[in-house]
Amino acid sequence: MKYKAIIWDFGGVITSSPFESFNIFEKQNNLPKDLIRTVNSENSDSNAWAKFESNQISLDEFDKLFLEEVQKKGYNVKGREVVKLLSGSVRPNMVEFLKELKGRYKLGCITNNIRPLEKNLEENSNNNESKNAMLLFDHIIESSKVGIRKPNPEIYKMSCRALKVHPEECIYLDDLGINLKPARSLGMTTIKVIDPDETIRTVKELLELDNVN
Repeated sequence: MKYKAIIWDFGGVITSSPFESFNIFEKQNNLPKDLIRTVNSENSDSNAWAKFESNQISLDEFDKLFLEEVQKKGYNVKGREVVKLLSGSVRPNMVEFLKELKGRYKLGCITNNIRPLEKNLEENSNNNESKNAMLLFDHIIESSKVGIRKPNPEIYKMSCRALKVHPEECIYLDDLGINLKPARSLGMTTIKVIDPDETIRTVKELLELDNVN
């Protein structure tokens, strides 16, 4: 297979997973492990998180709606507290790999994200590193800008159209299986990202880049 493009998720792939930050927060606040992830996964097409990532509601509305969803489980966590946990640290090895691939392949990014927030929530070193990493992509699709989110199949088609490639010519990487299924159904070769180093080795094998360090 002659691949022409590699399309990447961002959080949990280029950066550390926010789930790690969620678990630390839960432990520090005596909350059940994976509470936040569980709340975000229930009614995943219509819950507060889905609406926020699709830019359907404001931060204030998300703050309130998320709290209401958590309260149904007997706990109190405001949406704003969760938002502060989203900025994962950039994985240097993944960024270096992007640099090695740039110019040789088309590089796309599909990310479920939220629109820019107040400066006190968004300005930190992690975000600066993330912005620099974003510059390496030839095209980026952000759910908060296009109004749809993964795993909607259309968002993967949008990326292919922007990069001018067929799905069969793409490798798609994501840390969530639910987001890999639509890409695979369209014909993309998919990789679930668990260990960054192993992911890089797998991509190199697919691209037959044994000579890339």
